[in-house]
Amino acid sequence: MKSIAELQALREKARANMQVREGSHDGTRVVVGMATCGIAAGARPVLNAFADEVAKRQLKQVAVVQTGCIGMCQFEPIVEVLVPGKEKVTYGKVTPEKVARIVADHLVNGNPVVEYTVANLMK
Repeated sequence: MKSIAELQALREKARANMQVREGSHDGTRVVVGMATCGIAAGARPVLNAFADEVAKRQLKQVAVVQTGCIGMCQFEPIVEVLVPGKEKVTYGKVTPEKVARIVADHLVNGNPVVEYTVANLMK
C-alpha cells in the first residue's frame, strides 16, 4: 500500500465481497465445495472468483457460499448453482477462468453452461 486511497479501495472491495458471501438465501445461491479435496483441487480461487464477479456485476440476488464435501471428489472443484424454482445445476472441475462464463450465461442469462456440468463430464 502506498496511500490511504489504496487502503480504502481494498476495504471497499472486501466489504463488497463480504456482502456477496453473506447474501440472502431467498435468491440464487452459488455453493462452492470447500472440503479438503476441494481446497486441494483449487476451490478457494474459484470461490474468490465467483465473489469478485458477482460483486463486480452487482448481482444483489446472488449469494456465494461455501459448503463441505459434496461427495464427488474426482470432479473437484465443484460448484452448485441453486436458482429458486429451477433444478440444481452442478458444475465440475471449475477453474477461475470458467467463472466469468458461468456468471454471464447462467446467473445473468439463465442458461446453464452444459459443457461444464458434472453430467457432461461423466460422459
